[in-house]
Amino acid sequence: MFRTTRMSFLLDIFRRAHRERRHTAMAIHTEVVLCQPSSISFTDSGIPSVSDNQSSEGLQKASKLLHDLQCVAFPTETVYGLGALALDETAASRIFSTKGRPPDNPLIVHVSSPEMLTRLLPKDYTPSPLYRLLMRRFWPGALTLLFPTDGETIPSIITAGQPTVAIRMPSHPVARALIAVADSPIAAPSANSSGKPSPTRAEHVFRDLEGKIALVLDGGACNVGLESTVVDGLHADGNLRVLRPGGITVEELEAAICDEMNKTMEEAPTTPGMKYRHYSPAVPVTLIHTLSPPPNNIQRSPVATFIGGLKQRHPTGMGSLKVGLLMPSDSALLDMLSQMDGIVWVRYPLGPLGEPSISAQRLFDGLLTLEKEDVDLILIEEMKEEREGLAVMNRVKKAAGEFI
Repeated sequence: MFRTTRMSFLLDIFRRAHRERRHTAMAIHTEVVLCQPSSISFTDSGIPSVSDNQSSEGLQKASKLLHDLQCVAFPTETVYGLGALALDETAASRIFSTKGRPPDNPLIVHVSSPEMLTRLLPKDYTPSPLYRLLMRRFWPGALTLLFPTDGETIPSIITAGQPTVAIRMPSHPVARALIAVADSPIAAPSANSSGKPSPTRAEHVFRDLEGKIALVLDGGACNVGLESTVVDGLHADGNLRVLRPGGITVEELEAAICDEMNKTMEEAPTTPGMKYRHYSPAVPVTLIHTLSPPPNNIQRSPVATFIGGLKQRHPTGMGSLKVGLLMPSDSALLDMLSQMDGIVWVRYPLGPLGEPSISAQRLFDGLLTLEKEDVDLILIEEMKEEREGLAVMNRVKKAAGEFI
């Protein structure tokens, strides 16, 4: 039954696309209008203000064409898009006929504000905390998220008959302003004939689609140059699935989630022992931030300056300052510190940088061993919060009393 319905749906799209292909067979005069991204600003509610007359006229002209159910090309931060009104079936079908796009290939819908997103979603749907985090961190930007669709608001030609719709909020000022001026979500794949490389300049679009569309908004070169990352977070297990890598890297997604987890654990502890300082030996521990900014806006300082300050804090006549170094065995910082005179250095290697599991095994033993060595201070170097490194840094941040 599903296969028969699906086949009928695809045949219907194919017939509509064929009719639209005949509609666009006659050559159209293609105009290129320069749009200055720097002339566009937005209020907190996402309303655009355009100071350049040519840019403003270009946006108004593009909006009128869209509402006349035509396609226009416009820049995004990823690639140039071929846009049409997402909520109009006829307009959306012209994307397929202009590109020669297969009818079973769904389109991404672009919005200009959270309010516009809400209009597209089922009334009984609320985005998950994870989705809200990703939208807060990466929207506007090159991240596309899959949302449920009720089949009534968004035409099935957009979703290729699937129960989900792909949505993103572009960060390019021209793209976001066009969506806001049109006051309608815009469906937009890359502005090229299907199978060709995606365009990153207006001239790429013009060479490929001249005579097929009426207008290209020229907003300069795209700064990302790759399509958006598409993520599905609608599965019951709560995990994210990257369906298409793109402008937002997997590492950036992981880092955002890890940062939020750490923040949540620090602000609202929910398990025993999370509320209190833990894992601290009897001597002071200082965490040296080499990969991320230290907390509380602590300013960066050269290593030599920090070590000089340690010497000044250590009273003369009490023997040499004794400092424990709890760092990866192949750390460049470890060698640099060891060469500085006037301090007795006690090393405890945590294993190679690329083996966080070894660091996890050696962390507590290192703290206790250096404490037994009667060091005056323990310096720990930051490590990447990946694999076991996430757990290591969770403990280190709780043990440290100072951050530099």
